[in-house]
Amino acid sequence: MLEIWDEDWQLDEGVCPCDIHFVQWLEKSGIEGKSIYHFGSGGHHIVGMDNMKKGAPNTILSITAAPKEFEHFIQLAIEQPTLSRDYQCYFGDIYLLNPKLMPRIDIATVFHLCEFRSEKQDAYGGLTDVQVMETLLDMIPADGRVLLYNKSRDWWRAEPLAKEIVARGLMRHVETFGTLEVYAKG
Repeated sequence: MLEIWDEDWQLDEGVCPCDIHFVQWLEKSGIEGKSIYHFGSGGHHIVGMDNMKKGAPNTILSITAAPKEFEHFIQLAIEQPTLSRDYQCYFGDIYLLNPKLMPRIDIATVFHLCEFRSEKQDAYGGLTDVQVMETLLDMIPADGRVLLYNKSRDWWRAEPLAKEIVARGLMRHVETFGTLEVYAKG
């Protein structure tokens, strides 16, 4: 049985400001014309909604393993049809990430790396957190970016993983922006 989450994470800057900081980072950095893969849409879908409100400077594909969050996306897309032109959310388990099904991506957010992997994914061949990172890094171009969240519930596990990948030369740390750690490929 697929590992899902019976949650509906709504926007609460006091609890999880990563998506807010991400849209601020995109604006501050002048990021436009990029394809973004966003791990963990949240029931608020602020990343897609902010992109739409700014005239859709980027295209964004988001994943959620929470049926309620996916239902929120469907409702938002019905109410605001232009949202789905440049923002899509799909339901699935990130640990089943298949690059053959993915569009080209320039930026990947993995704010919730190490938070949702369990032995349940082993039963259906789910990737490990390291394999998710390696897969995403294989998919992005040489100037691509990967962003992590340094206040995540399992940052204590994600940070050493990121440091290991840096030590292997697959990515390098370039900046800290609020609660975000920004890495560049290689």
